[in-house]
Amino acid sequence: MLRHIGAKRTPQHNLRLAALLGLTAGFVNAAGFLGFSVLTTNVTGHVALFAETIAFQDWKAARVVALWMLLFLAGAFCSSLITTLTNKNKRSSYLLPILMEMAILLFTGIYGHNYDITLGSKEVFAGGLLFAMGLQNALVSMISGSVVRTTHLTGTFTDLGIELAQIIGKKDKERVILKSKIMLRLFIIFFFIAGAISGAYLFHHIGFHSFFVPVVFLFIALLYDLFRIKVQRYYHTTAFAIKHSIKR
Repeated sequence: MLRHIGAKRTPQHNLRLAALLGLTAGFVNAAGFLGFSVLTTNVTGHVALFAETIAFQDWKAARVVALWMLLFLAGAFCSSLITTLTNKNKRSSYLLPILMEMAILLFTGIYGHNYDITLGSKEVFAGGLLFAMGLQNALVSMISGSVVRTTHLTGTFTDLGIELAQIIGKKDKERVILKSKIMLRLFIIFFFIAGAISGAYLFHHIGFHSFFVPVVFLFIALLYDLFRIKVQRYYHTTAFAIKHSIKR
């Protein structure tokens, strides 16, 4: 799901990636908004907010919003840089960005209840979540070859609309390819919304401790790939041993 890159990826890998990390992004989006009154999975809304603060000459708020946008960018930059530098070991190139994201979510879950309405507190927590979502968005995009994006739905809905229109009148072979793309878009949308509903529901009931849930999602993603690696190594080792014993 995470370790397969380029030609080695299959539609099933992308569907699993979209499901698990779409859940994570949707959860963080809803819980982050309820907790800090800030959208923490994309920067589109922050551009409008930045423009408003500039128009009303609220320079302190403008600085914070600009910092949030830069933190999302910094998260994407760090994730891309780490993945590029560890390209020689592709199987573990995703590990550090995922661990960094988990650490930020754990920090929010543990210390988020200390949040107050002051701008400085919001700057720390919301900025951390934006950095984490920048990490995830860039990582998922690089792993999937820009096929999967999990932290926002604007482009996904646009692509879905285009593909639904294109499927009309296409030949069977072309329809199969388009159906695969449409299924992926629907997976992203469904699991993002499911994550958002879960995040809103759990935040209302357990508060900032709800941020432990997306940590579990990310841990499952890591565990899944680690388990698959161990199974494959065991299979190859066993097969080699049996083949060697037969030759002897």
